[in-house]
Amino acid sequence: MFVDQVKVFLKAGKGGNGCISFRREKYVPKGGPDGGRGGDGGSIFLISDPNLNTLSYFRFHPHIKAEKGGHGEGNNRTGKKGEDIYLKVPIGTVVKDAKTNETLFDFTLPNQIFLAAKGGKGGRGNASFVSPTNRAPRKFEPGKPGEERILILELKLIADVGLIGFPNVGKSTLVSKISSARPLIADYPFTTLHPHLGVVDVDEENSFVVADLPGLIEDAHKGKGLGIKFLKHVERTKMLVHIIDISPYIERDPIEDYHIIMNELKSFNPILINRPQILVANKIDLIKEEKDKYKLNKLNAFAKEKNIPFIAISALKGIELKKLIKEIHSMLLFINKENLSQEVKA
Repeated sequence: MFVDQVKVFLKAGKGGNGCISFRREKYVPKGGPDGGRGGDGGSIFLISDPNLNTLSYFRFHPHIKAEKGGHGEGNNRTGKKGEDIYLKVPIGTVVKDAKTNETLFDFTLPNQIFLAAKGGKGGRGNASFVSPTNRAPRKFEPGKPGEERILILELKLIADVGLIGFPNVGKSTLVSKISSARPLIADYPFTTLHPHLGVVDVDEENSFVVADLPGLIEDAHKGKGLGIKFLKHVERTKMLVHIIDISPYIERDPIEDYHIIMNELKSFNPILINRPQILVANKIDLIKEEKDKYKLNKLNAFAKEKNIPFIAISALKGIELKKLIKEIHSMLLFINKENLSQEVKA
């Protein structure tokens, strides 16, 4: 089950209480204090695991509590430390404070660790309170409470390429043809209810990751359709492949479709409209007569005017898919080179 956003309640372990104890020793008041301190409570950590791609564990375990520390004992023995908990999350998980919406941590690499809730310190026993004026203290400290936090875990897929476009324009078909991913494909809106990742092999040495993302509709940034569930995943991608259905059986205007999708990206995050993209006309196999090329020609002219790379394909029939893969790979090489250059300058 794919889950990309959850709320979790974390409670770290309480520290153990200090101990009041006196040993039996001649000429030492009351035998001498030897009460040990309490053990620290267990902490809760989040760690990124490259083998995970969903937050489904937290859907069924929304309340997580770490172990308490043991109480101190006589003979200066410290109580047992509460066991720490390590919770695995997918790479791409963003940790936010549920009350302030502040971003606390962003997992972008494997095996990163974040202290989500710190265990309470164990209290001191009476052996810690000995002084020249108080050689037999009957004082101890209770353990400190563990940290309690309510967190929002939000998974934003990390992919090189994001496929965007209206429902049923052929995104799922395309990703199934160029990668080993097998998303559900059918002729009704919102076939893709959650993102799929596929690895596309360019040659023996090069590959890239493509994300088949749920279809957009107008006002998606307001939550209409799949809304924000889709848009947040676009933020991680390096580039976009904008797919438009140019078959003669669709009444929508291809240029209007393009602007609707771009306006949704802009409304969600203005940075997204500047992301490098390739404009793809899909379903050219359905064009049987010259008069049916109107949409294709119109979209091609628009792409030239806007200086956007343009490719016409048939995802279903496999027409021009090798050309598309080559164009995507070339653009990614340029993007990576630019990013490396900016890092060197910084």
